[in-house]
Amino acid sequence: MGTEERYDCVVVGGGPAGATAGTVLAQHGRRVAVLEREAFPRYHIGESLMPYTWFTFERLGVLDWFAEAACPKKYSVQFVSTTGKVSQPFYFFETIKHPCSTTWQVRRSDFDRMLLDNARAKGANVRQGRAVRELLTDDGGRTVGVRADVAGGGSETFLADVVIDASGRDTFLASKLGWKRRDPDLTKIAVFTYYRGAKRDPGLDEGATTVAYIPEKGWFWYIPLPDDIVSVGVVAEADYLYRGTRDPEAIFAREAADCIWIEEHLRGGSRVEPVRVTGEFSYRAESIGGDGFCLAGDAFSFLDPVFSTGVFMALKSGEMAADAVHRGLDAGAITAATFTDYERDMRWALDQFRQLVLSFYSQTFSFRDFIRAHPDLHPRLVDALVGNVFADLGPLFEALREFSARTSRAEPALPAASGS
Repeated sequence: MGTEERYDCVVVGGGPAGATAGTVLAQHGRRVAVLEREAFPRYHIGESLMPYTWFTFERLGVLDWFAEAACPKKYSVQFVSTTGKVSQPFYFFETIKHPCSTTWQVRRSDFDRMLLDNARAKGANVRQGRAVRELLTDDGGRTVGVRADVAGGGSETFLADVVIDASGRDTFLASKLGWKRRDPDLTKIAVFTYYRGAKRDPGLDEGATTVAYIPEKGWFWYIPLPDDIVSVGVVAEADYLYRGTRDPEAIFAREAADCIWIEEHLRGGSRVEPVRVTGEFSYRAESIGGDGFCLAGDAFSFLDPVFSTGVFMALKSGEMAADAVHRGLDAGAITAATFTDYERDMRWALDQFRQLVLSFYSQTFSFRDFIRAHPDLHPRLVDALVGNVFADLGPLFEALREFSARTSRAEPALPAASGS
């Protein structure tokens, strides 16, 4: 016989979105349960943080952790052409005069555990080993809770005024409701692994994220992590990566050997993890909420990872969902209308990031040439790259669309360095 408990809110999933939502609701004084299927720490990809994650970390009270965990400091992003030419690093502090200009590279197993521990410390009831299997509704179709299987046997029922689905790419509710829609314009796959002892650039660039181009508008990421580990992966269309073989190790070895900068940086290191594959990055749910529930983080949407937007959007959506729930509880009812502003703001931010990603992948587009043509829009481009996408960047994206339509370069050029 299962047990039954009652909360103001139940959060499904304890990753960055769920842990953030649970923390913020507990800070609001709400009784909240966070249900996580796995035992932390557990592996996850997505290690590079955008500068504007700083503001959510400040609210959650976790900024001190990054120094204690010895996370490499990320001052910049740099880009490498297919010929091996490296751009001047894009230093955030040259245009952002705020502590957020220094961000970090994190091992997600440690980072995610820290966020979940913080939710518990702030007052959320965190339950791990709970796999949510069933959404509970009343006779009118309103969500009233969930049922979860308990690791080791048995089940538990959690009743609540509202459920936040932060189940990540499992998309528990969006899949159940038939809301999940793939982005037909962003269908890349990634093949990735980890190295120990690989080369790091000197000085301020030691913790930089590097984006190294390969043919056909694909690219490598190269992200320095704690303990002399580097995360490295290649992103491109499946037809390109799967030419000749579908073996992940063979694909990674071939692409790394063909990319001048990546080959040179990996040469002195040794692979310490299996080669993994993930695909069809980009999707979005038709809606963000309904009567008694809403979606947050990857449970709502995920966008191609070229600008490291995943963790940032998970944190922001967890924060925004929690604030919307808090206001709805104060108003006495959680309906689809409770989440109108939250959905509008999330779609706005995602649409702006998406336009930037589409520009990056355009065969005829060059960031360097765009800045030369529109130097007045350089600050707004910086806003987009660091996460200030809830501002009005309309003039930037209108110019990006017009510029993409009239350019005809086949070889991607390096982005302009900040301050140039």
